[in-house]
Amino acid sequence: MEATVFAPALEELQHVKSSQGEILTKHFLDACRHILPVIDKFGAAMALVKSDIGGNITRLETLYSSNPTRFNCLYSLVQVEIESKTAKSSSSCTNGLLWLTRAMDFIVALFQNLIEHDDWSMSQACTEAYNKTLKKWHGWLASSSFTVVMKLAPDRKKFMEVIGGTGDINADIENFCTSFSPLLAQNHKFLWLGIWAP
Repeated sequence: MEATVFAPALEELQHVKSSQGEILTKHFLDACRHILPVIDKFGAAMALVKSDIGGNITRLETLYSSNPTRFNCLYSLVQVEIESKTAKSSSSCTNGLLWLTRAMDFIVALFQNLIEHDDWSMSQACTEAYNKTLKKWHGWLASSSFTVVMKLAPDRKKFMEVIGGTGDINADIENFCTSFSPLLAQNHKFLWLGIWAP
């Protein structure tokens, strides 16, 4: 079967969890990295999102690379910062994981919209996904910038053709959203209970 642009991410997602159900750092970050070429296909409309995701992957990878054995499991990156009381710092890996998770929430919501609402324009699908995921964490300036940038969203039909290749794009998007969502939910739960819960 021919592949769509989602194929590398879908392949990686099969290896993200250990046999104990823990999220493995390298596979999780690689799965996120494999989404960057998909985001690229949006062009200028998603340049900021792509840069944000890429930057957070790099931040987490840097700590992971310093000791791959110690940081084999994703949450060990956060645990070490909780112990050193640096988790809430804006440059922490904890913060990086939080924003990476939020950005991936947006990507999943956007692709779910494209699957569930075939009458929506690309800008409509993007805006609804943004309102549901990232908007509550952004200030007025970031929200306004996003609204302006969405006007640059590509034509939906052309975009779907570009990312589809010769594979079954709807099946791959569905598979991606279904596989990725539980990982993001697990991240949110861990971060909330570990860091921000009262």
